[in-house]
Amino acid sequence: MAALVRVVQVPDADRRELQRRARDKGAPARVVERARIVLLAADEVPGKQIATLVGCAEGTVVTWRGRYAEHGLAGLEDLPRPGSPSPLPEALRDRVLELTLTAPPTQFGATHWSSRLLAAALAGEGTPISHATIARIWHRFGVQPWRAETFKFSTDPELEAKIRDVVGLYLAPPEQAVVLCVDEKPQLQALERTAPTLPVRPGHPQAASFDYVRHGTTTLFAALEVATGRVTDACTERHRHQEFLGFLKQVAAAYPRRELHVVVDNYATHKHPAVRAWLKGHPRVTLHFTPTSGSWLNLVEAFFSIITRQALRRGNFPTVADLIAAIGRFIDAWNDRCAPFTWTKDPDTVIAEAIDPRHRKAPTTSDTEH
Repeated sequence: MAALVRVVQVPDADRRELQRRARDKGAPARVVERARIVLLAADEVPGKQIATLVGCAEGTVVTWRGRYAEHGLAGLEDLPRPGSPSPLPEALRDRVLELTLTAPPTQFGATHWSSRLLAAALAGEGTPISHATIARIWHRFGVQPWRAETFKFSTDPELEAKIRDVVGLYLAPPEQAVVLCVDEKPQLQALERTAPTLPVRPGHPQAASFDYVRHGTTTLFAALEVATGRVTDACTERHRHQEFLGFLKQVAAAYPRRELHVVVDNYATHKHPAVRAWLKGHPRVTLHFTPTSGSWLNLVEAFFSIITRQALRRGNFPTVADLIAAIGRFIDAWNDRCAPFTWTKDPDTVIAEAIDPRHRKAPTTSDTEH
């Protein structure tokens, strides 16, 4: 007898938000789990199979599937916990938060508070409080003083124009034209571990020796075709304008008689007079430059991240030739299964995020499954 499947109706807007939550590597595990449960239920996967895929109890599937069906995204939030109110005085709680949001005094010699350091500071004020209580206050109000992120403001005077140019190519490419994202990944090292790598086994991840021997480097040039995800590549000893121009000619030969729009960053070799002279003689090839400090707009950077994680970081390469061969094998396999990266934000949203990182809410692309 076929299993009874409870189908959950998920609007497109909710599906995009749930997919974002399921991909968010920094989200709490419970948030990712609930998002995956609802997405699988929307795809008509039986509850028992959802439990197996997500790694939870079938009752958990029933709970969150039902909560979403009844309340939507709001139903996936934690309910208030029962119990008596916290005996902690509000004044003390506010003092903890006030100190947490300021830098520790210089006599502590620290750049940020830890729960124990803050407990010691409050004890010095005559207000004893345990570090565990401070940690609970931080958790309740979402304060994480141990975490720090980085950001970079672009000083490019043509910031808005360049963002609209590049994002416009992603969202609405010219008809009959090919849009390519090109960059180089220099100084890829051929590293040989000093001991054989221990394989993954139940209860233990793969393990590699901490030390290694360096056997030289190579530079990977890559051109990612936005419409398909296909990659054209070359490995060279150096990454001067001569190598870049040679690779540009290789890319042009790979797409004969096609109009090419090539996204690159502001590296000096990309603007060398020899490159400009070649472009003048080949008007079907147009370079589009990302803003200064805006190379994250170049989609080939996502591919570089993938090949690093999936083929290079754990590799063992006794020679540079072995490293180049591994790169070639990965890209050949990639091109057999490639799919495009889909840009998901309009230029106005990207410009707002580039000007003020506090506006950032979600990734600008949705990764393909590789």
